[in-house]
Amino acid sequence: MRQPQALPLITADIPGVGGVVRQMPEDFVVRELPAYEPAGTGDHVLAVVEKRGLTTQDAARDMARALGVSARDVGTAGLKDRHAVTRQQISLPPPVTPEAVCELDLPGIRVISAARHPHKLKTGHLAGNQFALRIRELDVAPSQAAERARAVLAALTQPPGCPNGYGEQRFGAAGDNAARGRELVSGARSLRSEPPRRRRLLVSAYQSMLFNEYLRRRIEDGLFRRVLPGDILQPAGSRGLFSCEDAQAEQARLERGDVVPTGPMFGPRMRGPAPGSEAGERERAILEADGIDVGTFARVGKLAPGARRPIAIPLAGAEAAAADDALELRFTLPPGAYATVVLREITKTEPA
Repeated sequence: MRQPQALPLITADIPGVGGVVRQMPEDFVVRELPAYEPAGTGDHVLAVVEKRGLTTQDAARDMARALGVSARDVGTAGLKDRHAVTRQQISLPPPVTPEAVCELDLPGIRVISAARHPHKLKTGHLAGNQFALRIRELDVAPSQAAERARAVLAALTQPPGCPNGYGEQRFGAAGDNAARGRELVSGARSLRSEPPRRRRLLVSAYQSMLFNEYLRRRIEDGLFRRVLPGDILQPAGSRGLFSCEDAQAEQARLERGDVVPTGPMFGPRMRGPAPGSEAGERERAILEADGIDVGTFARVGKLAPGARRPIAIPLAGAEAAAADDALELRFTLPPGAYATVVLREITKTEPA
């Protein structure tokens, strides 16, 4: 079964710091930046919770069980790691009250606040994630590690930004989610062979692997910071898309940080580059190497309509500092971006 390949490092010329990440949950702290605050009225409850040693699904299930509601009616904006201390919003359905949420006493969960809200929290309803990380057992002195980390972070903030690849956790503990997703897309296995929620996870993992493969080839070919004829571009700070008709002019805009190329999350409704364009040929080659075409994804219907994903994202508030025997990092990423991609560039090692 095909395994996802690691992305090339775009800061390979800067030495890494090595080290161990997540030696303890407090070494990996994530704070979700909400897209909005509770309205103060409504049938639902929007709570801010801090969890440790639990996945987001674990926390949602435990809270639902304690409050006597279905876990399916609990809403979250994003999924956070188990081996971390994370703070995020979770919505609870009626008849739950803010008072009942604040009175919860559950292992690994601390309720920070709870207030009324009109609707269930939806996936993606967040402004970003703020990270505070600590790397221990460094290969070099903490002061030298901080210098190297600052150099890496400076490079990652140059346009178009930090590579927006999917982290290894996207592909499951065994790394086989993408291969199993391909079986569903290709028809090698029936959709009925997997539970409904699992189907979406596996198909999405396959789309993510193909995106990473596209990004990997683009980096290896020296095209990460280049605009190609036919590229589908996204203006900075916008969800809009447009097709590149003048690569030279758009290259100048990329270098100013005004636009970023996007890569394929393949599906029948995905907007693709013009057939025969340089960008179009690169995307076609990804599918051809895997023995499928865009139409193949129609087999899984609404599980994979298709979309575009920026190949790079902004890295905000990036800081690195020596602390006792460790390296401390702080930065903020947009929704859907992976801190492990940044960590690989700094440590120059693969996540454990």
